[in-house]
Amino acid sequence: MDWISYSKPLMEGAWVTVQLTIYSTILGAIASFVFGIGKLSHNWIAKGLSIAFIEVFRGTSLLVQLFWLYFALPVLGQQIGVDLRLPPVVAGTLALGLNIGAYGAEVVRGAIQAVPPSQHEAAKALDFTPRQVLWRISLPQAIPEMMPSFGNLAIQNLKDTALVSLISLGDLAFRAEQIRNFTQDSVTIYTMLLFMYFGMALVLTAFMKLLERSVGRWRAGRA
Repeated sequence: MDWISYSKPLMEGAWVTVQLTIYSTILGAIASFVFGIGKLSHNWIAKGLSIAFIEVFRGTSLLVQLFWLYFALPVLGQQIGVDLRLPPVVAGTLALGLNIGAYGAEVVRGAIQAVPPSQHEAAKALDFTPRQVLWRISLPQAIPEMMPSFGNLAIQNLKDTALVSLISLGDLAFRAEQIRNFTQDSVTIYTMLLFMYFGMALVLTAFMKLLERSVGRWRAGRA
């Protein structure tokens, strides 16, 4: 068996990795804005929940979060009489998305707080409501500042998908380990794995750069 024969199962695993990366990155982006804005809320319940979410998911291991969702949650469900078993792809998406969302929430919070105070003072002089200030003043200026950090988080998320192989989800890392166990050809398998992750990271980086430029043009158009 040579590298050509390895390609088909590895490509099948790569497709699972791509899907998992897309799903979890979208979930992470949503969580970033929900909890990042929530942390700045004047509502103490929303602020408290947001802080708790951020600290829990930033302060614990992604691997532990993944195992808790896949192995511990069903046991908890049995104890309370509810079926809480999650398919591997759902558990993986949730763990990755919520983890990256906790880090992204701090990016959102920091970017919004970096908007010059004079902008808020001008909005108050125009009798804007807090919601109008957020949507018309803060976010349009903050989003372009978030994009480089979001790009780094997306790349990190792609690399973190390798952990889902530990819950038997047939991603790229899982397929590679299966082939390696069968052939004992570690050099070829892990070299191919390295280049495949690198190639996917390059594509994702290029996409994030395009998105960053598009957001920059959108901001310039609003100016």
